[in-house]
Amino acid sequence: MSVEFETSMKPQLLPCGRTIHFAKMSTTPAPLSPKFVPAEKSGITSVSKSDGFKFSLVSYNILAQAYVKGDLFSHSPRPCLKWKARSQAILTVLKSLGADFLCLQELDEYDSFYKGNIESVGYSSIYVKRNGQKRDGCGIFYKPDSAELLIKEKVEYNDLVPSNQDDTSSEDKEENLPAGGNKKLASKDAGLKNKRAGHGDLNDPCVRFKRDCVGIMAAFRLKDPSHFIIVANTHIYWDPELADVKLAQARYLLSRLAQFKLLVSDKFDCSPSVVVTGDFNSLPGSQVYQYLTSGSSEAGTLLEISDDVHIPLCSAYASTRGEPHFTNYTPGFTGTLDYILFSPENIKPVSYLELPEPEASDIQGGLPNYYHPSDHLPIGAEFEIIQ
Repeated sequence: MSVEFETSMKPQLLPCGRTIHFAKMSTTPAPLSPKFVPAEKSGITSVSKSDGFKFSLVSYNILAQAYVKGDLFSHSPRPCLKWKARSQAILTVLKSLGADFLCLQELDEYDSFYKGNIESVGYSSIYVKRNGQKRDGCGIFYKPDSAELLIKEKVEYNDLVPSNQDDTSSEDKEENLPAGGNKKLASKDAGLKNKRAGHGDLNDPCVRFKRDCVGIMAAFRLKDPSHFIIVANTHIYWDPELADVKLAQARYLLSRLAQFKLLVSDKFDCSPSVVVTGDFNSLPGSQVYQYLTSGSSEAGTLLEISDDVHIPLCSAYASTRGEPHFTNYTPGFTGTLDYILFSPENIKPVSYLELPEPEASDIQGGLPNYYHPSDHLPIGAEFEIIQ
């Protein structure tokens, strides 16, 4: 168990004239800081032969404070749910990771807390807030000593809504989900179905596809050596009964990404690497996962995406150690929802961020807790550029 020490007793003067301070142990554990693990037995790379330029990236759903409700996280110790404690714990974890890129989802309190605190340790950042009344969004923090921001674009999944849709959001408020359920993948009870019915007909695409979800993508020039990379960060809609909406969002993301890659290639006369990160609210083997990694899916969607061009992508974890047992861990739901995907043409993963095993003591009872300040775990990969 990690412990914190704090001085709490009066100092005492020794005969030799020296003063000593007594300290007592606090029983509050400190947040854990995961490390990168070499991918020595990967089918893609051998870290022992790796001597090229590398960059690291972490993706982390930090759990927006706006969604920290007692009925959703009744399993968590109350003190670690408080904003003051949780924000500092998240900041401690982010600082310890030391990654070149930090891709955060459910990022609220951006202007009031995270922007200044993370930039104070050597990062710059870009951010996009969700549509409507939602308080959170997606952000990319990057080290300007390592990467230069060139251009960026916002991805708004409400673009999937037919143009005659009004400004009234049809999305259910996460804070009103049934008690004890996971706020993203909860099974719906009769009350929730009735609540949905009050928001309109889900068979109407104008209602079904207006979810206020967003993403952000940006092109960077790595400085040593000079290499272009596109980083995309997103948060896909949560509801398991709207799988077609998730798939439509994934298809739209890759369609926009393909256009953005072409723009970057033409503007800067380069062949950029592509890394796509985020909380996709989709399990391995799902239609969304299948589409992202293969370009195909078993089922279509209510909407057809124009210019549906797929960029070949691989999962950094599947390519090295296999997908994690879970990236989201609560009593109501445990599973893998977060991914780091990459284009394998000119980069390869050489290490990955360690994750706890199912029997690990620091996750028992569910997250968040004192060791892990979010209901999600950070995932990460270190990539080597293939010259």
